[in-house]
Amino acid sequence: MSTAPPSRITHLVAGMPWTGTAERTSEVFNPATGEVSGVVDLASADLVAEVVEIAKQAWQESWGNISQAKRSQVLFAFRELLNRDKERIAALITAEHGKVLSDALGEVTRGLEVAEFACGIPTLMKGGFTENASTRVDVYSIRQSLGVVAVISPFNFPAMVPLWFVPIAIACGNAVVLKPSEKDPSATIAVAELWKAAGLPDGILNVVNGDKEAVDALLTHPDVKAVSFVGSTPIARYVYETGAAHGKRVQALGGAKNHMLVLPDADLDLAADAAINAGFGSAGERCMAISALVAVDVIADELIEKIKDRMGKLRTGDGTRGCDMGPLVTGPHLDKVTSYVEAGVEAGAELVVDGRNGQYDADGEGFFLAPTLFDKVRPGMSIYDEEIFGPVLSVVRVATYDDGLELINANPYGNGTAIFTNDGGAARRFQNEVEVGMVGVNVPIPVPVSYYSFGGWKNSLFGDSHAHGAEGVQFFTRGKVVTSRWLDPSHGGLNLGFPQND
Repeated sequence: MSTAPPSRITHLVAGMPWTGTAERTSEVFNPATGEVSGVVDLASADLVAEVVEIAKQAWQESWGNISQAKRSQVLFAFRELLNRDKERIAALITAEHGKVLSDALGEVTRGLEVAEFACGIPTLMKGGFTENASTRVDVYSIRQSLGVVAVISPFNFPAMVPLWFVPIAIACGNAVVLKPSEKDPSATIAVAELWKAAGLPDGILNVVNGDKEAVDALLTHPDVKAVSFVGSTPIARYVYETGAAHGKRVQALGGAKNHMLVLPDADLDLAADAAINAGFGSAGERCMAISALVAVDVIADELIEKIKDRMGKLRTGDGTRGCDMGPLVTGPHLDKVTSYVEAGVEAGAELVVDGRNGQYDADGEGFFLAPTLFDKVRPGMSIYDEEIFGPVLSVVRVATYDDGLELINANPYGNGTAIFTNDGGAARRFQNEVEVGMVGVNVPIPVPVSYYSFGGWKNSLFGDSHAHGAEGVQFFTRGKVVTSRWLDPSHGGLNLGFPQND
């Protein structure tokens, strides 16, 4: 085990590490060993206000009026630097979050795709033009930046989620104040540092580490025009209500309880592989993880046996050792997930595989729970009703497709879902009838590519805009319509009537 002292992790303000002294700090852990690896400075409300003012001035003096051609140059340079450093950033994710290196690298690569999408900003911000809408009157639309925007990102994707928002916000001409999770901020800061190397003016992207005090300061500051958030549903609701009450546009992506419906005609080997991958990847700490497997009863026993067999081959441990699954992010989160396993047993669900008895390839006392499988789970049990955010997969048995669809649509969450079937008619019916924002057909984690938008329905989204894609560009800009008339020299006369088209 390492004996090195914890490193200091601080804010990034106007392109430079903050040099002040924090009144409050928080510990960052290596989840695979349980050791404290860093101490992160937590921003006060006063510091947040200072950073917002820096961002506002930088936006007014440079970036807000810079040409789209110059913005694109910075974006292309950032893309190249991020691609160059993706393995280094993935290692930082594994060191503080715990997910295995291959998964961490996939996270960075997904974020890289959004940066590539943002490189096309001149096309994305094109307006419309109508000549002679009225006699010698032209009408055209333009999109302009908002000013200072805030991004509040979660612990489970410290690189990808900021990359969903920041490149598009910057491409649209805004200044950004980014607050990463205090549990694993180093990868977020490392990505932010690349923007300066890419040529972004100082002050356009700033990182403030913090907790609720920093969040509330961003939500209530009058110069913050928009807020993007990803996290649990209770906090997403709070962010939306608080931000909206202070006149901000808000996109707040909340939690999930994602269902995977398996019909009798499905390829059960494919479905079993998908259940393992989507249920236990990143230790289940994904808002798109499959946590409820809805099996039509006639194939449930066979499918569960296939899943159980595959679970026995998984290796849990330190993410740097080639394991299949890493630890949970913190000790308190491990305790929370373990309490759900205990609650499931007490509620009468059948514990098929108990991850509490796992063996782990790691040094020290890491925050480990091996993959866990329940059968005969029903609505009303906490392991079904609530988002566990851990490697716990619950099998819910239904008699028919209709019963499965009714179960999914009755759930208060609506983030992602999947159907496994070889019946094209059933798949087409499902994609039209299911009340969920992102749907996979024989695809367990239907995260859209960057030029489509990411987001759910119901209690999985607060606000009207999804992340990245066309909706992301619309969120980080506001539209303006100009009606223009350049008079002919022969024109003259007065007319006090209401303007009319002619």
